[in-house]
Amino acid sequence: MTPSRPLPQIGCHRLPNRVILAPMAGVTDRPFRQLCRRLGAGLVVGEMVTSDPSLWHTRKSRQRMDHRGEPGPRAIQIAGGDAAMLAEAARLNATQGAEIIDLNMGCPAKKVCNKAAGSALLRDEALVGEILDAVVAAVAVPVTLKIRTGWCADSNNGVRIAHIAQEAGIQALAVHGRHRQQRFSGEAEYDTIAAIKQAVRIPVFANGDIDSPEKAAWVLDYTGADAVMIGRAAQGNPWLFREIDHFLRHGERRAPPTTDERAEVLHQHVKALHDFYGERMGVRIARKHLGWYLAADRRLDAEQQHLLRAAFNGLETPDDQYHFIDDLFRPRSEREASWAANGIHAA
Repeated sequence: MTPSRPLPQIGCHRLPNRVILAPMAGVTDRPFRQLCRRLGAGLVVGEMVTSDPSLWHTRKSRQRMDHRGEPGPRAIQIAGGDAAMLAEAARLNATQGAEIIDLNMGCPAKKVCNKAAGSALLRDEALVGEILDAVVAAVAVPVTLKIRTGWCADSNNGVRIAHIAQEAGIQALAVHGRHRQQRFSGEAEYDTIAAIKQAVRIPVFANGDIDSPEKAAWVLDYTGADAVMIGRAAQGNPWLFREIDHFLRHGERRAPPTTDERAEVLHQHVKALHDFYGERMGVRIARKHLGWYLAADRRLDAEQQHLLRAAFNGLETPDDQYHFIDDLFRPRSEREASWAANGIHAA
């Protein structure tokens, strides 16, 4: 059940529930954010954007910074290793409508860490303090921070970073329960998140391996965190947000989406990708999302998922993708006959 304490607040923004969509590069674009918010996410955070404004002219950066039509609060995540540049990037994003600035000190990617950004910053606590002080002072909107538990098992300094963040004026802290060297391997640990929550007064969001309503409730209870942040588990399963929220409020599972709703949502998502990116890029980007939906479809075994993913990846037009989705959700006998005709055999 939902903890009795008040719902988390970031500056002036009181969140409607305790379930947050994590920022994920290449995933949490505007179509996916809008979908997850509609399906129950209390807050969504955009894809990571470089702090170097000279690179914002690229199509990728422009699309990542596009929050048109989204309800607030609009949260933008920026990454970099230079305090002055991050402060300027925060100012510019705030003038363009960002209502929350999120700082990335959790990304484990080599291309980010090699530039002394993301989770690489956790190795330099003095620089962390300098960056946080500069960014908080640069904007009137609240600033949040996402971190890992530390750089490696021998440098689990998440509690010290949390203290630095609170003293700098950070309004909320998201913690992924792995150190950087783990990347996404092994299991997330929640003892460090619990220790951080005990050490600071600001809201703390628990992140890492939260893939069910029961797991979300357990993590909130174990850590004392104010909310859970969902990342990879939402890929192909955006209904997870409302299912977690329902479980936290009522202590029971919400019914899963019907076949008709799954078909409708997948149609809407793919169409939103075509509209947002244009037909050529939208068709390409829809392929990875469809792969995640297939992986989450319990009607399909691994071989069927592989064959269907390959078939979808060969489609070149929006209409072909829509027809594929229609076929995927046809009655079982019709669906399996169609699959058999294409060399995809039922389990």
